[in-house]
Amino acid sequence: MYLEGVVKDVNSIRYATAEEMEQRGVRVFTNTEITKVEPDKHQVEVLNHVTGETRVESYDKLILSPGANPFILPVPGKDLGNIKTMRGRQDTIDLKMLSVDPAIENVVVIGVGYIGIEAAEAFAVAGKKVTLVDIIDRPLGVYLDKQFTDVLETEMVDHGIKLAMGESVVEFVGDDNGKVTKVVTDKGEYPADMVVMSAGVRPNTAWLKDAVELLPSGMIKTDEYMRTSEPDVFAVGDATLIQYNPGNTSVNISLATNARRQGRYAVRNLEEAKYPFPGVQGSSALRVFDYKFASTGLNDQMASKLEIKTKSVFLDQDTLMDFVPQNLKTRMMFKLVYNPENLEILGAQIMSKEDLTANINAISIAIQTHFTVEQLAYADFFFQPEFDTPWNLLGMAGLKALQQENKA
Repeated sequence: MYLEGVVKDVNSIRYATAEEMEQRGVRVFTNTEITKVEPDKHQVEVLNHVTGETRVESYDKLILSPGANPFILPVPGKDLGNIKTMRGRQDTIDLKMLSVDPAIENVVVIGVGYIGIEAAEAFAVAGKKVTLVDIIDRPLGVYLDKQFTDVLETEMVDHGIKLAMGESVVEFVGDDNGKVTKVVTDKGEYPADMVVMSAGVRPNTAWLKDAVELLPSGMIKTDEYMRTSEPDVFAVGDATLIQYNPGNTSVNISLATNARRQGRYAVRNLEEAKYPFPGVQGSSALRVFDYKFASTGLNDQMASKLEIKTKSVFLDQDTLMDFVPQNLKTRMMFKLVYNPENLEILGAQIMSKEDLTANINAISIAIQTHFTVEQLAYADFFFQPEFDTPWNLLGMAGLKALQQENKA
């Protein structure tokens, strides 16, 4: 929102300031880095980046949330000027300045996850010529199935974004001043006055390898109480795996909502391990130009990756009844994914130019509580002609699933 100019002050984009945290009884040390953890001594080594001084602090309980660092493609030219990442406050400020720089005409964004799509849209809105590159074949393919991404691809192209899907970056080419001028892939070349690198992240845990047990991926190993391998040391956030309920497994889902809930559970379990983390469905949402979408749980790609057998139903219809004037309604797409054996709901996706994303929160709860499509079909949803249809879209999807299973 800051990149697009919707929010004017970058300092307002935060949950709380250091001063507000201090008022709540939290001591905040900025420009400070933990460089070493010694669980056997219950101590951490602290580096002050302003003074250069190092000190040792002791702890009774320690909660680690080291987060993740942007993944930089290991190809020639990766250190050229104007190759930027988009993670954190300073990155956002830098990109905002470049978005209004008349010398920046061609922008290449690498990565088609949320960060890459947001960056591509922001620079397109700023009047730049944007090329979106990724090795996968569909933008946002991790979150949405093809019925949805086909629409979004058209939307992005209509707004001037060039899509280079299924292409792998092999080199960045620069000028005599050391600034990037071109991105070379295995299938083409694209002019670039600037590159936004959003090709995923890696856990910021190398410095913890002698302190706590790490998984082969570099993630911190935790249990359902957020405890690490060491007594009195907990871990939350992007450097940990999280229980993924639809697949009954632990996966990496880097979402602020997950980290926030993990943090709460870590605190609840500091004194005694009484509250196991309930898991997540990976619920998320985004706006891409005029379309708003949300998803939760399994989609085709995730189901295939986890080798889970699923079935689905798909709705593509107006939001309101036929007699309602067309200017008062819009088209919407909804997909419901379920287990064909026990009919439990496993996932859903929704998209429209109207904001219908809150429906996904209901499906997230349905997944967590093992709701079936039959329960969804006959759930008590309200009807008001100005707001919806006689059969709510969630109920309609449930009915369609029952009909598909000959159980309506």
